[in-house]
Amino acid sequence: MNEEQLHNENDTFLAQWLAGDLSDDQLKNMVSESDFKAFLKIRKGIETYEVLEGDGSASFSQIQDKISLKKSKVKSLNNRSWWIGVAASIVLLFGLFLIRSDQDVKIATNYGEQKTIELLDGSQVVLNSKSTLVYNTDEWQNNRTLMLKGEAYFKVKKGSTFTVTTENGNVSVLGTQFNVNSVSDLFEVACFEGKVSVQTQEEDYILTPSNAVRRINGYAVETWKTTLDSPSWIDGESSFTSVPLSYVISALESQYNIKIDSKNIDQTLVYTGSFTHKDLDIALQTVFKSLEIRYIEKEKGNIYLSTK
Repeated sequence: MNEEQLHNENDTFLAQWLAGDLSDDQLKNMVSESDFKAFLKIRKGIETYEVLEGDGSASFSQIQDKISLKKSKVKSLNNRSWWIGVAASIVLLFGLFLIRSDQDVKIATNYGEQKTIELLDGSQVVLNSKSTLVYNTDEWQNNRTLMLKGEAYFKVKKGSTFTVTTENGNVSVLGTQFNVNSVSDLFEVACFEGKVSVQTQEEDYILTPSNAVRRINGYAVETWKTTLDSPSWIDGESSFTSVPLSYVISALESQYNIKIDSKNIDQTLVYTGSFTHKDLDIALQTVFKSLEIRYIEKEKGNIYLSTK
């Protein structure tokens, strides 16, 4: 059998498999081991479509060309050939995204943006503004590990150990709900359900529901209790308990895509309070008027702070 005939035959097997006419074991006996592994990756592609939707646009036209070629080949099948061919073509697109990214999925949010991601095991992640999440789909079943920069709220399905790694420390659970905030030299973890293991370079902690732990700028770890059922930012409000003003300013910048000139104020002032995500002027008033700090918008998106 020449190479073209073998390629066309594999197209047929792929289409039948995607349509449910062939089982995994049947397909494995009909194609080479390398082709079978490639087909499995294609199937995984469709499972992660939502998070891959924006990651491969640079090569989209090239992938479209391959899809068109694939359609013309698979359409020659009998019976349900047309829709099977379309299914194979669509999944090929997702599969190529997955293969091209070497199974690493990266999700990032913009200023003032939240994203909800459903992982392959049904776990959910809500990613706060200006945050990044990276994980590997190929190893996910046996290694539920993600890398986080920024803030995210996790609802984890029970299963193998689920680990969130950050530059400031790691968080491990089996099945629970918790929030992680790792920005610059701030590391904060709050447990809302189940049990959470927090590991830093210096110490380890076990958190149960309503308990939280935080380290700021290398100082001693602080622990406290929260009365919330989930982090306030999920509902459009950022809340702070006894944190230096510099972190509140960074959160305002990330939420509203602004630059705040704070060189003329004391950024070590301790702030307890919150600000809304829905109105910049109200947010600025809430934070700075309580501290008797004057703010002026010199030009759009640039805020200047001074003492009264």
